[in-house]
Amino acid sequence: MTRTPMTRTPMTGTPSAPPAPRATGGALVPVLAFVGIVVSVMQTLLIPVLKDLPQLLGAEPDDASWVITSTLLAGSVATPIMGRLGDLYGKRRMLVLGLGAMVGGALVSALTSDLYVMIAGRTLQGLAMSAVPLGLGLMRDLLPREKLGMAMALVSSSMGIGSSLALPAAALVAQHLDWHALFYGSAGLGVLCIVLTLLVVPESSARVPGTFDVLGAIGLSAGLVLFLLPVSKGGAWGWTSGATLGLFAAAAVVLVLWGVMELRLETPLVNLRTTARPAALFTNLASIMVGASFLVVSLVLPQLLQMPTSTGHGFGQSMVVAGLCMVPLGLTMLLTAPLYARLSAALSPKAALILGMMVIALGYGAGLGLLSAPWQSLVITAILGVGIGLAYSALPALIADAAPASEAGSANALNALMRSIGSSVASAVIATVLAGTAHQVNGVTVPTLHGFRVSFLVATGAMAIGLLAAVFLPRPRPPGRPRHRAGGEEHA
Repeated sequence: MTRTPMTRTPMTGTPSAPPAPRATGGALVPVLAFVGIVVSVMQTLLIPVLKDLPQLLGAEPDDASWVITSTLLAGSVATPIMGRLGDLYGKRRMLVLGLGAMVGGALVSALTSDLYVMIAGRTLQGLAMSAVPLGLGLMRDLLPREKLGMAMALVSSSMGIGSSLALPAAALVAQHLDWHALFYGSAGLGVLCIVLTLLVVPESSARVPGTFDVLGAIGLSAGLVLFLLPVSKGGAWGWTSGATLGLFAAAAVVLVLWGVMELRLETPLVNLRTTARPAALFTNLASIMVGASFLVVSLVLPQLLQMPTSTGHGFGQSMVVAGLCMVPLGLTMLLTAPLYARLSAALSPKAALILGMMVIALGYGAGLGLLSAPWQSLVITAILGVGIGLAYSALPALIADAAPASEAGSANALNALMRSIGSSVASAVIATVLAGTAHQVNGVTVPTLHGFRVSFLVATGAMAIGLLAAVFLPRPRPPGRPRHRAGGEEHA
């Protein structure tokens, strides 16, 4: 029998039982997973035309790269803010709002070839990155406990599934149509997501009391931008340049001051006391490493597959073929959700996370000797898909056990942010590794096979750190044991 959590009304702050959620039917989880897949397409949408962007936009390469960077920054900033707004005012409402921004941004981008207008459109598209944590929060509020594990696993994995499956589709569109068709297509998918969400997904009645922490949102946004900007641009600016070091120092100052302010507030944007508990802290640390591991394979294998055979180690494949070689990554992540549900029930989400990271480390370790033929990339991505799928699936369950139900939206959003930070740092590290080990071939600087192998070793090292964090996770709560309560609220 499922217990109904108590909520507090914003008007009085007194406990009250929320009305029973509407029947969600069997379409809730597929719709939220589809939304996650569509949103993740925004991250890989422009990869097929990445090298041509400066020419297409009439801009310098460093300036054109802002078309990618702007989406990353907007998504990182929006995720914790939208998560908190969802806890306060309704998760479905914020989900639809984010999807609406994505559709508007896609249409803006579709109608322009001006760099600055394109950056504005791509920034709007980044606001939808909060869809997955909001979806996870909705499921926690709406689904019975016995259905929650596999559902959260599927939706959590949807970001990785969409990113890998979108590559060949985007490459086909870019190869045969005007590149603006990519944005028209994503706008159409966004409209479909909004319609399905409004028809299928009921609003959660769960609300957290308090008001929105505007100063906290500004402080966190400023700190994240100051940190992620030099992470994404440090390779071009120079890692020891004044701009890079100055922004990192400014980020440290702003985030420390933001943390001090948040600890003094009654209703902060992010509950740092909850976040500092071992269950949440070590889960988020592991999330950074898992996010890093996903991006490494996405950066390395497409480059290796598309490099000319004249380099001595490239495979000379088209972007479409390279994208197809990445499909096993998404497919195995999708198929891993039922496996995770069984493992989690038999053992625990912690055990599933540890096993997943061990499989990821195995995949990268095997990949060190599987870089000599295109078919070997299928083996690498299939192994990594299983490991990343298990790890991604375990994270929401661990966060659910670490945070109060009233903070489901913001807790999942913070965890998604940690994955995003891991991906961003991995991108910068791998770019530095490949640039530092590159050599000249026919007058052109290209990455070496040694550089690709070092990148895989970096990912393996990240998994070692992630495993260490996972080991320190508290022992899982025995099944059937009542959750602890604080202040009349049920805690997970």
